[in-house]
Amino acid sequence: MLKFLIKSTIVIGVLVGIGFLVWPPIAKSIAERNKPRWRVAKVDRGEVMQVVNATGAVKPVKSVQVGSFVSGPILNLYVEFNQEVKANEVLARIDPRLFAAIVARDEALRDTRKADVLRSQAVLQQAINDEQRANRLKERNTDFISQAEMDQVKFNRMSLEAQLTIANANVQQAEASLLQSQANLDYTEIKSPEDGMIIDRKVQPGQTLAASFQTPELFVVGVGMREKMHIFADVDESEIGLIRQAELEQQPVSFFVSAYPNILFNGTIEEIRFSSVTNQNVVTYPVVVGARNPDLKLLPGMTANLSFQIRQEKDVVRIPKAALRFYPPKPELVHPDDRKILDGASENVVILEGDDTSSASKPAANERVEANLKAQKRHVWKVDGEFLRAVEVTIGISDNSHTVLVSGDLPVDTELITGQKAAGEK
Repeated sequence: MLKFLIKSTIVIGVLVGIGFLVWPPIAKSIAERNKPRWRVAKVDRGEVMQVVNATGAVKPVKSVQVGSFVSGPILNLYVEFNQEVKANEVLARIDPRLFAAIVARDEALRDTRKADVLRSQAVLQQAINDEQRANRLKERNTDFISQAEMDQVKFNRMSLEAQLTIANANVQQAEASLLQSQANLDYTEIKSPEDGMIIDRKVQPGQTLAASFQTPELFVVGVGMREKMHIFADVDESEIGLIRQAELEQQPVSFFVSAYPNILFNGTIEEIRFSSVTNQNVVTYPVVVGARNPDLKLLPGMTANLSFQIRQEKDVVRIPKAALRFYPPKPELVHPDDRKILDGASENVVILEGDDTSSASKPAANERVEANLKAQKRHVWKVDGEFLRAVEVTIGISDNSHTVLVSGDLPVDTELITGQKAAGEK
């Protein structure tokens, strides 16, 4: 029994000794395996271009709706879809027979009125002659003609002068009617008001038009489509300030359409309209972009995906945007000197966001503006031994992947943490 105890004690002692020798490397291996592993990205130099993205509809610079002022059946159609036309070119003809008959009637009426003027002039001249003879007789002898007969001759002449005036007015009226009927006859020829392209045709041969109450629309002519097209983009109110800045600095606009996804089109901002549109509490403003279209690749109604260039900076120090979004998951991973930053960051979030939706809990306007200005100062994180250390930076413009470093102790090639690796991730 004593020997067994001695042997057991020796074995336990040996095992304990082995444990003391083996445990430190095992513990170190376990700690190393449980140590968080970080995704990193390097600070580098390059180009950063700030853009605002939007979608818009392609439209002609000018589209003219061509209608009919007169009614009647369509006798001839001279144009087809997509046909290019010149100003005053006849597009269609309405049956002119009724209007030609009205013109002929009004011409006859005008001639009748002119003949009536000639008759009135002749009768008036005869009355004038009679009055002159009566005056001469009266001068020879006052007894040759009575005063009543003199009055009859005089007022007959005055009456005939009035009839001549009426006859002349009737001629003017007949000529006005003739002008109207001639204009209606001319309106039977539907002409293009400007050079352009037929982008829509809404009538067929034989169709009867009724223009009594509303002018029927026959054609839509797109003007200047080979020279330039407009893209009407809807830009959110939060970004319209950047768009106005881009307009003042004459920054370019690039876009593509689904029909030609591999072609990048270029344009310029031509107009920012102040007529806002509210849709589901989202306020947008129309921005008109002009783009050349010599090959007619941009067609009316296409959807364009636009990028408005706001600013561009070349050969600048860039921070990966993912590094700005990283936040240490546990305070104990952070160096004790930097843990106060975590508390401060939490307070900033409360100031900006608020803990409830009541208006009293929300920050005042000046606090919001101040917070937006302070948002340019941020912290990024890097590995320093066993802990994470914070580096304060001032940032500038951003693109999809990088942000300009305005100030901060971050040399090029510095590795910044962008996230924590998952288990099994290399």
